[in-house]
Amino acid sequence: MPGRPSIVFAHGLWADGSCFSKVISLLVADGYDVIATQNHLNTVADDAAAVRTSLGRARGPVVLVGHSYGGTVITASGTDDRVEALVYICALAPEDGDTSQADQTKFPQTPVFQHIEVADGRLFLRPSGIPDFAGDLPEAEQKLVWATQMGPLADLFAQPVPGAAWKTKPTYYIVGTEDRTVQPDLQRFLAKRMNAKVTELTSSHVPMLSQPRRVYEVIREAADGVQQAAG
Repeated sequence: MPGRPSIVFAHGLWADGSCFSKVISLLVADGYDVIATQNHLNTVADDAAAVRTSLGRARGPVVLVGHSYGGTVITASGTDDRVEALVYICALAPEDGDTSQADQTKFPQTPVFQHIEVADGRLFLRPSGIPDFAGDLPEAEQKLVWATQMGPLADLFAQPVPGAAWKTKPTYYIVGTEDRTVQPDLQRFLAKRMNAKVTELTSSHVPMLSQPRRVYEVIREAADGVQQAAG
């Protein structure tokens, strides 16, 4: 369909591209081209570059979707002219030049950070932390989330983020009201700063897994807006 955007995803910490699988299935059934970027979680610059590679593979304009730290990634990479809209899922969204940690220090630390272990310079989520990360999933799915996690380098959140795509692109934000990984009040603060269209879901940190249809609907809304703007 002319003007129909592609959808490109960027995952966050303790996840990989498969965390979007349920939403991807719904979008593909609607005929959308979808790409889930695999971030290495070494540097913001490398992860933003990986997303730009995905943009090069996409056909037409792009709706860029980021979950958690993936919001940092789309904030940096979304300045690309091929990106027409942004969707943040329980995500970070730093100011230009700030770090991923900067806004988090303004709010109380969430329970998940009591369940981190360091191995080979990377931060991994212990099994005991999964209920704080994905507590509204069945136990079998929680174990799958833990098994497929990508652990970031320990200093990833201290790295400055160049650019702030949300200042110039239509932006949508999904708040997880029961999130125990990124503070819901931080999410609301970021969404207000971005002047984003907000959808609040009674969910953990992973609504794309626990409420995929509602997340799909927000992405569809963003995609429809891009298509309408293209005429």
